[in-house]
Amino acid sequence: QVQLVESGGGSVQAGGSLRLSCAASGSRSDYMAWFRQAPGKEREGVAAIDFLGSTNYEDSAQGRFTISCDNAKNTLYLQMNSLKPEDTAMYYCAGRWGRGYLPVRRRLSVDEYNYWGQGTQVTVSS
Repeated sequence: QVQLVESGGGSVQAGGSLRLSCAASGSRSDYMAWFRQAPGKEREGVAAIDFLGSTNYEDSAQGRFTISCDNAKNTLYLQMNSLKPEDTAMYYCAGRWGRGYLPVRRRLSVDEYNYWGQGTQVTVSS
């Protein structure tokens, strides 16, 4: 059974940085991603990475956030720099197991991932 456990959230001022971690138990997934959900809004994809290390970013995250994976530790990371108040949300780690190839255009889609962590809160104050 796969389990994803996020950590690293917190409260920072605008312009600050945070690094989120997601420890995965079980086998390694070929596709993993970070999503976020602000109150009253739909969950949205932030960054994704595949088994070759190829990455995809949502437009507002491009250039500020970096997704990475330590395969030896089976841990996913999201380094977030230059944080803005609009980045405030619950951040979720997600993985895809047993569903085959995932096209690039679908890698930030909620529906393509079948395992989710419990979330970690990120709050950015102005």
